[in-house]
Amino acid sequence: MYKNSERFITAFNRIDKALKSQLQKKEMGFSRAVRVLSDSNATIKRYYDDLLEFAELRNAIIHNRINVSYAIAEPHDTIVERIEKIEEDFTSPKQVKNAFIKQVVTFQLNDSVQKLLQVVRDRGLTKLPIYKHQDFKGLITHKGIARWIANSMNDSQQITNATAEDILQYEKSDNHLFISEEMSVYEAAEVFSEQVGKGNRLAALLITKTGKEDEKLVGIITNWDIMEI
Repeated sequence: MYKNSERFITAFNRIDKALKSQLQKKEMGFSRAVRVLSDSNATIKRYYDDLLEFAELRNAIIHNRINVSYAIAEPHDTIVERIEKIEEDFTSPKQVKNAFIKQVVTFQLNDSVQKLLQVVRDRGLTKLPIYKHQDFKGLITHKGIARWIANSMNDSQQITNATAEDILQYEKSDNHLFISEEMSVYEAAEVFSEQVGKGNRLAALLITKTGKEDEKLVGIITNWDIMEI
């Protein structure tokens, strides 16, 4: 059975090799590589502090060995499990297609509001993609529905005859972005974070094969989904 120090060093070396492979700079040190890649790699950015701490622990293990087979600094189980998870996430990142691809319920622009609300009630959906034939027109959310109701509550006839198109007028056109099914889950989380930094809180990421709007919609990632990553 491997000692914790051996498992730790094995995982560390695999991360180090992957870092240098991405940067194509074999001579670059581990910590420097982490700092450089944290600007462009969502997984490295997510585990930035952990990785720098692991670099210090690695040095302690290597430089304080009594002999080749015995290390004074023996990492705790939780530390070893943590670095092994980071290694897996970095070298074999989980893609959104393996986590969020599912049958998506879509609606047409002329679908009645009653139809939309029935699906919301029966299936608990809060993000409703709207199309005109095959053309994407927008994303209806529970907030948009609430704004529409607030502005229509004094006109029962308007509510009865309303369609998805009427609700879309109360939605922000930038409440969503399209992403590729090949994107990693951490990259998807970073998209949400970057948009918040720009003052735009996305309601959802819409998944297609290559991230194009005119492709078949194969999945939806909500902001609630991201909180669970």
